[in-house]
Amino acid sequence: MTMHGLFISFEGIDGAGKSTHISGLADAFSAQGRAVTLTREPGGTPLAEKLRAMVLGDAMDPLTEALLIFAARRDHLVNVIAPALVRGDVVLCDRFTDATFAYQGGGRGFDLDLLSTLEQWVQSDEGLLGDPAGNSPMKPEVETVIEPHLTVWFDLPPEAAAVRLAGARLPDKFESQPLEFFRKVAQGYADRQRGHPERFARIDASQTRDAVWQAVRQVVVAKGWLS
Repeated sequence: MTMHGLFISFEGIDGAGKSTHISGLADAFSAQGRAVTLTREPGGTPLAEKLRAMVLGDAMDPLTEALLIFAARRDHLVNVIAPALVRGDVVLCDRFTDATFAYQGGGRGFDLDLLSTLEQWVQSDEGLLGDPAGNSPMKPEVETVIEPHLTVWFDLPPEAAAVRLAGARLPDKFESQPLEFFRKVAQGYADRQRGHPERFARIDASQTRDAVWQAVRQVVVAKGWLS
């Protein structure tokens, strides 16, 4: 995947510790001479960051929330992710579409079929990765959506995540949700993994920080992407 880059997303409920290891993996790739694009969702572009602030701070109904998230994702794909993949970068993204299925689908109980439709519309290759015919280098000869080559899922019981988050910072509207919401989000991630087992790597995030890092690194080494 070096010609068109490598796309890795990091997923997990708030407090799972995923963000801690993104910079470590970025350093590991950089040390082996790879250009790295480090980004996040919602966000990653000036427009998407504005939409992020609205999604995290403003009250809205679930459909409005989902539409804003996918609007931010489209701008992010067009202006950051796709160009970086064409350059041959390693794209490390703190959350991507799996988070939408977990939080809006699982947590909010939003229609999964509608989320799937939005995923197809918004993430359609449409020549973004260099082929005007729509054939994606991620899946040659197939018109497809842009999705990560690997999703690292930091799986942590919601009860443990709540302890980690307690008093850490002023919570946004998602972080301030009750424990039952995060149980549904965690189940949403588990359902998403079952639907995409070839892409997901589950990490036991209840381990020590060093053990989690070693597990993350081993997944990437096993793929042949790091020596």
